[in-house]
Amino acid sequence: MNYLLPLLSVIIGYLIALSIKPKGKQNLKLLLAFSGSFLLSLTVLHLLPEVYEGHNPKVGIFIMAGILFQIILEFFSKGAEHGHVHGHDKIEQMPWLLFVSLCIHALLEGFPVGHHHDLAIGIAIHHLPIAIILTTFFLNAGLNKTALLLFMMTFALMTPLGTLLSDSFPLLNVYYTEITAVVIGILFHISSTIIFESSEGHKFNIAKVSMIILGIILASFL
Repeated sequence: MNYLLPLLSVIIGYLIALSIKPKGKQNLKLLLAFSGSFLLSLTVLHLLPEVYEGHNPKVGIFIMAGILFQIILEFFSKGAEHGHVHGHDKIEQMPWLLFVSLCIHALLEGFPVGHHHDLAIGIAIHHLPIAIILTTFFLNAGLNKTALLLFMMTFALMTPLGTLLSDSFPLLNVYYTEITAVVIGILFHISSTIIFESSEGHKFNIAKVSMIILGIILASFL
């Protein structure tokens, strides 16, 4: 399930966007708000305590490095990791900078999953609305359907690949704490941005607050 959940969530999101072609953003913003709070709660409740158990004084530095690294990635991806894609220009070729930055982000997310099975659920919930938004955006932008399929399927494989690499190479486990701390920084930035960007003008209504609270409560039971 660690491999299947993140993979299937992207595929399902891709198929939903192809078949339904959602036009309204409100439901997706609610799903994004839920996924952001769920992912943030998993990070705080499960990942964060673990990396500090070893009393490594450099953990905080690696967490901040993860936040900075994600900011750098978003310079190229334009915030697609949290559903922040916009524009009306036609896209005729594969957007390689966006593609590579998203794949790096998804690959790193997969590293702690082998040690935290519940994180696979959080990443799957996180990737579902992102896949819908990305597919819809590229369809509207006129991206070649073959290129779109390649983009989404590769993106779907990245998180399971990160988990596979973590499980297969003992050397990565030697630096598990440091790698996980970097991922925590990435997830901190992504999830907090999702929570605030899911509201127009950073204003919260009852529906969004309810979804955020629901995400926190559900994550606390895992």
